[in-house]
Amino acid sequence: MKHDYDIVIAGGGLAGLTLACALAPTGARMAVIEASPPQADRPPSFDDRAIALAHGSRLIFEGIGLWDGIAPCATPIRKIHISERGKFGFTHLDATEEQVPALGYVAPARDLGRALMARFDATGIAHLRPARLADFNTEEDGITLSVDSSGNACKITAKLLVAADGGQSQIRDRLGIKVRRWDYGHTANVSNLVPAKPHNNIAYERITSDGPLALLPMTDNRFGVVLTVPTAQHEEILSLDDSDFLGLLQERFGYRCGRFQRVGSRSAYPLSLITAKESVRQRVALLGNAAHTLHPVSGQGFNLGLRDVAVLVDVIAGALKRGEDPGEERILQAYASERQSDQRNMAMVTDGLARLFSNPLSVITTGRNIGLLAADLLPGIRHQIARHAMGLKDAHARLSRGLSIE
Repeated sequence: MKHDYDIVIAGGGLAGLTLACALAPTGARMAVIEASPPQADRPPSFDDRAIALAHGSRLIFEGIGLWDGIAPCATPIRKIHISERGKFGFTHLDATEEQVPALGYVAPARDLGRALMARFDATGIAHLRPARLADFNTEEDGITLSVDSSGNACKITAKLLVAADGGQSQIRDRLGIKVRRWDYGHTANVSNLVPAKPHNNIAYERITSDGPLALLPMTDNRFGVVLTVPTAQHEEILSLDDSDFLGLLQERFGYRCGRFQRVGSRSAYPLSLITAKESVRQRVALLGNAAHTLHPVSGQGFNLGLRDVAVLVDVIAGALKRGEDPGEERILQAYASERQSDQRNMAMVTDGLARLFSNPLSVITTGRNIGLLAADLLPGIRHQIARHAMGLKDAHARLSRGLSIE
């Protein structure tokens, strides 16, 4: 059977566009389905959030050939400082100690999206937009998709459908894939601010009794802010005027970076853990948030999705080079098997940190401060933490090593 496409990617956000750009050199016939209209300033995921990019994610973007377009808007993280408000424990990670130019980078999602879109537009890959995947049916030799574009329905066929349609994935639900879901009862208030002192490319994670506060260095001496608060309080906090909101942040963080002077627009996101119990089905692969949505406590959500991209590109490119069907069960199972450990471990780590950092019991508080101090005093432990944070643990895919698939 002759198919319209080899691969159709449902979802034109950060993960979907990265996959499309990464696969472009294979010459595969591809299409991306995106719901937002072309005249929109940006797709929904290209907002003002600060995206933390691990060092390993830089390697992936270098392998794709995208890093030069991203670098101008990416602020290096030279150090990470972790501490608890009013307690004795702290630890730090240092790029110099790890012999890398930066532990990671911070880029606004809007700018990252623009860089991806510019590269994607140059590939010539079909962009079905605005369009919605209304239904699909899998068969032994392919998959038939019903696409609704501005009220006009059409059918297309492909060998493989990649679900990059986010944490509330309709494709995952349509397949009946079960998920583990946990509502943390907390909401992330996201913004950016300007401190009086230079941030010196240091990222801060401050544990407080109400939840963690992260400050991520950005361009123009700004910090990207992720303030975690109990969901019952988030409406009240979101309604604070700028002066009162800055006062709240100052009270929770302190004056290490001087007085906070200006704050940008604010938005809020409820926090939950969602992990799919299966990442592939017949001729369908889940990617990024469709497979896993994590607590932002360690900034690993998008980085985990990029590692999905790296492995999926490896198995698909290998199959195409051998003249094989990229949607075959054996190919997709190779992707699922390779990603299982990293996805499971990162979900466990972020979930554990979220619970540990929000637990107010005195015995837990004392224990975590001793642990922070021990990590700071023992270089071996610090090195292992840094490798996990940089996304370098068990990075075997070509893109994960900064190598082109060509």
